[in-house]
Amino acid sequence: MILKLVAATGSPSVLITGGRPLTVGRVASCDLQIQDPTVSRHHAELELAGAGVRVRDVGSTNGTYLDGVRVIDALATPGSRVAFGKVDFEVLVVQPPALEEERFEGEGSLDATVLRQVPVSGRSDIASQLAEGPPGSSLLRIGGQSLADRQTRKLNLLLDIAKELSRQTEVDRLLDKVVGLIFQVMNVDRVAVMTSEDGGELVPRVWRSRVEAPAGSWRVPRAIARKAVEERVAVLSESLPAGEDPGAEIESALCAPLLGGQGTVLGIIYLDSVGIGHSFSEEDLEFFTAFAGMAAVGIENGQLIERMRREAVVLSNFQRYFAPDLARQIAGQEGEIQLGGAKRRVVVLFSDIRGFTSLSERMNPDAIASLLTDYFTEMVEIVFRYGGTLDKFMGDALMALWGAPISRVDDADRAARAAIAMQQVLGRLNERWGLLGRPELSIGIGLNVGEVFAGNIGSQRRLEYTVIGDAVNTAARLCSEAGPGEILIAEPLYAALGQPPPVSALTPWPLRGKARPVPVYRIEWEGVVVDDEATGSRPVIKTQGIGLE
Repeated sequence: MILKLVAATGSPSVLITGGRPLTVGRVASCDLQIQDPTVSRHHAELELAGAGVRVRDVGSTNGTYLDGVRVIDALATPGSRVAFGKVDFEVLVVQPPALEEERFEGEGSLDATVLRQVPVSGRSDIASQLAEGPPGSSLLRIGGQSLADRQTRKLNLLLDIAKELSRQTEVDRLLDKVVGLIFQVMNVDRVAVMTSEDGGELVPRVWRSRVEAPAGSWRVPRAIARKAVEERVAVLSESLPAGEDPGAEIESALCAPLLGGQGTVLGIIYLDSVGIGHSFSEEDLEFFTAFAGMAAVGIENGQLIERMRREAVVLSNFQRYFAPDLARQIAGQEGEIQLGGAKRRVVVLFSDIRGFTSLSERMNPDAIASLLTDYFTEMVEIVFRYGGTLDKFMGDALMALWGAPISRVDDADRAARAAIAMQQVLGRLNERWGLLGRPELSIGIGLNVGEVFAGNIGSQRRLEYTVIGDAVNTAARLCSEAGPGEILIAEPLYAALGQPPPVSALTPWPLRGKARPVPVYRIEWEGVVVDDEATGSRPVIKTQGIGLE
């Protein structure tokens, strides 16, 4: 299958045909060059994956979107819309381009001797290839004047079956198609597909019968299924004992394992005939074995697509809250991130713009939105740079965490450095904004550490990661009391710092719900240099060039 990304304006476009990943970006060396200011120099990568295109963002500034949702690594299926920055594309299925006449040498008639020619079909038409009934001893509905003709018909039928199965990207629909095709091409009475679940247990997924029988009156013979799975062989069996199946006397049965690419057993296909004189032949076994192999490929591809879709959902939910590398780590931990949560020790940071209500009354909505977007973009990058988790935006306020869902020994130091960097970066932003006539912003920041409930609240398709507890309330109260340019920290956080910055002890504050006043410190961040490269992965705080131990 050949897929094509076509821009909404019709140009540019690119064919996705497999092989190496294709690059997307603004530079001329990219396979898909997009001359747009919202597209980064090296923006994304594209790769054919099953029935779709795997789209990977490589750290672009303005992001990559799948059907309106920002993604890092996702599968785009035919009909999906992919956007790089603000440039939209559609994923289309295209037919292979016809060979042009000038690519061939010579013109006119063919001089070579044609020994044999076989018509090549386009879209699959299985029904037209089938005979009214199975000839001879076979239960396969294929005619033919000779053995060679019959072999050709079987090969063409298998090719069309492969086309049909490749169109199904959802496993449940694929299994329905598998059973339907068996009934269509073979004169069988009953068909069952079972898949391997956790622990290797075979679980029925689809089963159908042409003969009337009470629900649950027939079962796949355990001995045949076990032999197919344990020995990785297709089995032809006749005259099964009556005790094997209480619903009917089985005249003949076929069972084949569904083997994945690494030899793993994905499940089995079982079919049988209960009528006297309706026995499967060696030819049926050979055809059924090839059919099961095609079905296994389809199932494995479907499972891969489902897994990629599931990871895309996780990434689309969590990449807004975590740094890109952390979001990919979470997406790869299947089963690790679940609904609910647990108690964890976390650092909580609140920041809030001072005087924003009065400021917004003097600005139009578009200017406010633009200002907040630029401000929050810088603040979130700082949170991610120091390994934090973005919890939420609350109007002009921001809440971030350290210690959940992944904790580090220096979470308290990371949070303190992030708070200092926020104040310092805002100062540089104000200098730049002043030249553009924008108003100056100032923020107050509050931090605390303690044991809280941390977990995912929501559904499997949309999760919100958050924390609840007294430590959160204290951090929020400190933020509300902090003046413009102040960073206030509670005593538990100060005690947890491995490399404390310069602080001033304030008079203990009485807080609602606290029996005694809470010790509070103000970080004296002016003149402090946050050095991210001094020790590699362990940044340090310096004051006037002297490291604080």
